[in-house]
Amino acid sequence: MHSVEARPVVGTCRRPRRALPALCATQITSWGIVYYAFPVLNPKITAATGWPSGVTTGAFSLALLVSAFVGIRVGRVIDQHGPRTVMTTGSILGTVSLLILAVAPNLLVFFAGWLLAGLAMASTFYQPAFAALTRWWSPDHVRALTIVTLAGGLASTVFAPATAALADHLSWRATYAVLALILAAVTIPTHALALNVPWPAAPPTPAHDAWSAVSVARSRPFWMLACVLTLSAAAVYAMVVALVPLLLQRGYSTGQAAWALGLGGAGQTLGRTVYAALARRTRPAARTAVLIALGGVTTGALAVVSGPYSLLVVLSMAAGMVRGNLTLLQATAVTDRWGTSHYGRLSGLLAAPTGIAAALAPFAGATLAAMIGGYARLFGALAVLSGLAALGALWTTPHNVGRKAETISSR
Repeated sequence: MHSVEARPVVGTCRRPRRALPALCATQITSWGIVYYAFPVLNPKITAATGWPSGVTTGAFSLALLVSAFVGIRVGRVIDQHGPRTVMTTGSILGTVSLLILAVAPNLLVFFAGWLLAGLAMASTFYQPAFAALTRWWSPDHVRALTIVTLAGGLASTVFAPATAALADHLSWRATYAVLALILAAVTIPTHALALNVPWPAAPPTPAHDAWSAVSVARSRPFWMLACVLTLSAAAVYAMVVALVPLLLQRGYSTGQAAWALGLGGAGQTLGRTVYAALARRTRPAARTAVLIALGGVTTGALAVVSGPYSLLVVLSMAAGMVRGNLTLLQATAVTDRWGTSHYGRLSGLLAAPTGIAAALAPFAGATLAAMIGGYARLFGALAVLSGLAALGALWTTPHNVGRKAETISSR
């Protein structure tokens, strides 16, 4: 029997009412459990097992690396067949991966669990959700993307403190087992039922515009954009994972560090409320440069400010506001410049190097922090990296279609 999503619908397809709230719920849960629980639990994992922190963080980085490579294929599959099968399967894989982590007797099994988690990330995180919403909601996709990322920004706010609270009463293994059950209960039936709607055909691409996926992927602005977003992602993801050890190094408790990380997620949600207005008033290249530069400023501030705790929370929220806008910036980078026809494939190609950077950033950050004398100096280095990325962003406008893409994005 063929799934209904496997038959693209020619012409206008009614937007599925259940898909948007469903994806909001599953993004909160998937990100909160598969991603944000790890920075909170890792100190307890290393303390209980004796495994080196750099090695356990390397396993987490492996998951992100797998997600980056698999994401290219996922984007193509969703372009052709829709998100239901991909995201439902990803939810199942995510649940199994967490159960493997919970019972892992050694590092080999621990790495295997994270390898499987990488497949789940590629199939359930923002990229597949963005591909689905861009096709279903175009040309009003920025609104839909904003809504789902507003919800997703609460992932750390909800699950970082919740994970810390569970870990106060349970072992890290039991905590992961409980989180696996929550992930299964929320995401598997939601993806299976709410995304079971007709998948519309891709909008036709005018031949004279030469906006084919191949020509765009080979263009200099596309590769410059990929480089810029890769540098930015390296700085952002290293900062997120290193925030907890930074605060621990400064004498704050695990609970305080988890709350700072969680409230940074609230900042993401707050920041995303202004992105649509920002997109209407700025050109893509300038918007990219400014947001990445602001990311460097907030990261640099965390490098030099050691207290009081309330000020660190404010800075974490400010960094989260910028991070929230950067998520939407990447989600709309393709459509702002080249339209929606090949969104899944092009966004997958664009996300691959940024995903690799995100994968390596936690491990590289922990290693670099040990080499240069602590996490405060690491945050300073990450701020410089963001500054370099912001400069490169000024050269990401397509020469032949830039004006038209910017006009479309401003409507």
